Amino acid sequence: MKYIVFILFTVMTNAAAQLMLKQGMMSLGPISFDGVNPLVKLLQIVFSPWVFLGLCTFVISMASHLYVLSKVELSFAYPFLSLAYVAVAVFAYFVFREDLNGWRIAGIACICVGTILIAQSGRGHEDQTASITSDKVGTSEILR
Repeated sequence: MKYIVFILFTVMTNAAAQLMLKQGMMSLGPISFDGVNPLVKLLQIVFSPWVFLGLCTFVISMASHLYVLSKVELSFAYPFLSLAYVAVAVFAYFVFREDLNGWRIAGIACICVGTILIAQSGRGHEDQTASITSDKVGTSEILR
């Protein structure tokens, strides 16, 4: 549980990246590839300020996630990423005035309950690694 701050940082940067990408695509307006080289259009999209910032934020989120994966079990860390759905839905409601109806709220509640259950499910990788390391040290001392 001591890595929960890093897990939540990963979630929030992932959600922030989604919001930046949405803002970027809204600022570009409807996308059309008619009469334009698709590669040039793609580069225009990628290097528009909000889209580029969103992609950079995804890189930060991925770096944080890789750190988390080096410390805790995948089956513990990965389900927390579903909280990004929750954050995106809530922030999209306030920032973009997107709909947040009863069905979406029910889905968000299910995601939150599931994440709480997973958080309560037990130890992360760091606890197991510590016990394995102490077992190896104890065994090597006995062999001496």
